[in-house]
Amino acid sequence: MKNYILLFFLVFASVTLTAQKATIKGTVKNTSKTPIEGVSITYANYGTTTNNDGEYLLQIPAEKEIVIKFSHVSYKTFIKKVTIPQNRTFRFSPTLTIQIEEINEILVEDRKKDAQGTLNINTETVAKIPGANEGVENILMTLPGVNNNNELSTQYNVRGGNFDENLIYINGIEVYRPFLVRSGQQEGLSFVNSAMVQNVNFSAGGFQAKYGDKLASVLDITYRTPTEFSANINASLLGGSITAEGISSNKKLSALIGVRYRNNSLFINSKDIETNAEPNFTDVQAFLSYVINPKLKIDFLGNYALNNYKYIPKTRRTKFGTISDPQELIVYYDGQEKDKFKTVFGALKGSYKVNDNLNLSLTTSAYHTIEEEYYDILASYNIGEVNNDFGSEDFGEVEFYEGIGSQLNHARNTIDALINNAELKATYKKNNHLFEVGIKYQYEDIKDRIKEWEVVDSLGFNVPPPDFTTNNQPYEPFSGEITPYQSIDSQNHIKIDRLVWFAQYSKNSNWDNHKIWYNLGVRSHNWNVNGENLETSNQIIYSVRGQFAIKPDWQKDMLFRIAGGMYNQPPFYKELRDYNGVVNTAVKTQKSVQVVLGNDYSFKLWNRPFKFISEIYYKNLTNVNTYTVDNVKIRYSANNNATAYATGVDLRLNGEFVPGTESWVSIGLLKTEENYNNQGYIARPTDQRFKFGMLFQDYVPNIPKIRMYLNLVFNSGLPGGSPSYANPYEYQNRLNAYKRADIGISYVFADANNVHTSGKLKNIKEFALGFEIFNMFDVQNSITNTWVRDVYSKQFYGIPNYMTPRVLNIKMNLKF
Repeated sequence: MKNYILLFFLVFASVTLTAQKATIKGTVKNTSKTPIEGVSITYANYGTTTNNDGEYLLQIPAEKEIVIKFSHVSYKTFIKKVTIPQNRTFRFSPTLTIQIEEINEILVEDRKKDAQGTLNINTETVAKIPGANEGVENILMTLPGVNNNNELSTQYNVRGGNFDENLIYINGIEVYRPFLVRSGQQEGLSFVNSAMVQNVNFSAGGFQAKYGDKLASVLDITYRTPTEFSANINASLLGGSITAEGISSNKKLSALIGVRYRNNSLFINSKDIETNAEPNFTDVQAFLSYVINPKLKIDFLGNYALNNYKYIPKTRRTKFGTISDPQELIVYYDGQEKDKFKTVFGALKGSYKVNDNLNLSLTTSAYHTIEEEYYDILASYNIGEVNNDFGSEDFGEVEFYEGIGSQLNHARNTIDALINNAELKATYKKNNHLFEVGIKYQYEDIKDRIKEWEVVDSLGFNVPPPDFTTNNQPYEPFSGEITPYQSIDSQNHIKIDRLVWFAQYSKNSNWDNHKIWYNLGVRSHNWNVNGENLETSNQIIYSVRGQFAIKPDWQKDMLFRIAGGMYNQPPFYKELRDYNGVVNTAVKTQKSVQVVLGNDYSFKLWNRPFKFISEIYYKNLTNVNTYTVDNVKIRYSANNNATAYATGVDLRLNGEFVPGTESWVSIGLLKTEENYNNQGYIARPTDQRFKFGMLFQDYVPNIPKIRMYLNLVFNSGLPGGSPSYANPYEYQNRLNAYKRADIGISYVFADANNVHTSGKLKNIKEFALGFEIFNMFDVQNSITNTWVRDVYSKQFYGIPNYMTPRVLNIKMNLKF
């Protein structure tokens, strides 16, 4: 009987205690609406911390006034007093502010990302740094190991890789770029709308198995899920954008929509070619999220982009040569180029939370692009010797024309590409263990027509193709058939099926008093290529990747990591097509074995936080598919007859050089070479030996509303500028170094630190007005050459195609 009484007493006590509990939960974010991981939430001697998504849940005594403290090393402590009834759940989502008062632009260190070798980029900095192509890619150009000598392009090379070797994800969905773009000025808008971004993570190598099959890098972007109504307007002389977001009254449906327009006439019409150019680019993006219940959520990401490029060149005057032998190219044009690139993208993702440990997601997406590239341009040119006698009245004028000729370029190129896929992922997390698996099927249907040719004429004599060896014009008449100097005429229709899966395991642990993290993963990629009048090819590859990081229990804040493994790049359509437009279905995957050694050292300087990041890497590449680069157009040899390697060192120092702001300095050293058909190692087209980048933020101490942003890049010269038909083993010249500085100065009327409670700016969250100077030192950079021929000497001249000169832009940002 006593036992029953005791049991009854225990059950009653337990029910009573349970009934006296209440729950508080929510999401902790910063002023940029970014969730904060690792926030400590405590009362008395009890507490919890926020997870990766900034979420927390805490049980507290009911019917009592409880003081709850939200604290984080990088943010001001927030205190909240609550009294919650029994068995009730109270939702509370505080916003924490940065410790520094002057300017709210400190990069919050995420040690988990550091251990993975992934850089987290401040989204506020992305929107404010000046550049001809503002946005996420503009920030990447200042990082070590990331290069691009074309300010009109958003493409980038990473550690010796080319533009096609980079992965880009938005909300876990891989995105693609147009196929036919051959010039940066045709490229238009990046797919990434920086006004919609919440998180930006970038890995320059040694990334995990969960990411796709590319050789160079991963850009992993998350669009934010709105929590309130807001609108953002950006406008400049280059175009503008409007972004609106909001959430329904029942908190189930949220919408984030962005519209952008850009016109590059300001850049193109300021170059040394006089033109009538009307390049305009428009896109609309939408991210919708609907919470069906606490366990099930549906997301939609959609994009529509239309690029219209109309180019009518008139004349061109370019001086080149040396001081002792100055020359000038004068060109008169006739004709025009009209390009149209239309892309539609849509993705639907369902996320299901089975329990606190297991999450499932199913994603389907479709990408459709229709591209047209039409041009007929006749160029009549004169090459003249320039008077270099300082005492002459005709100094600087052309006094003798030594080469006269013309070129006719024609193209009717079209492509229609459809890419569909479906992917299932599962994530299981318990304690310090994390399991991730996924399987994906992708179908690609590509129809392509290439019809382009070039006819070269010099003083009325047709110039035969480069491989023609018996031409003695004008001394001997040529009686053969007139043929184009270059000609491609092909039609292709191919279909590719891909089946990909991955599995990986991660764990946080301790080794004595040292903190360690490691990851091990494997992935497989099977693809089948078939097409009209083509042999069917089926291949499968496997790769194993791993990462390990240790944070020693030292007085100095050090983190060491090593990452690497097997990285493969199965051929996409462009890699199957050779210089003549012929598809080779037997092209194999390019393979790379990589290793990356890294160290992060966090320290205080001038009583402010700094971090020094250093990485050493080596890549050994086999089955290499060699290529040439002309502006941003890559043409592959469509074979695997080469081997290559890339090795280098990346260094980066970032911190508060000016109190309350984040700046950094980057240095990259790289060497990459390839060996084609055992002819010996030569520099690859991406062999950028030295890189210096600096991103600097400042403000006037007595007037902190005046901000200054400086973006500085120096890249040593790349191999290139050769004619498209040239043998790279005979042409290893390098272009001049790329030097560029962009500066932006703005006045901030309102932001998180300048809140107006009355007046016209009462409902304005942010308002800034300023100007930018692109290429402020007016440096003449070039990435390609125009090749013209002198019929008498049989000599070809390479005339630099200069990039954009100094340009002034006015900019406004408004958020409410």
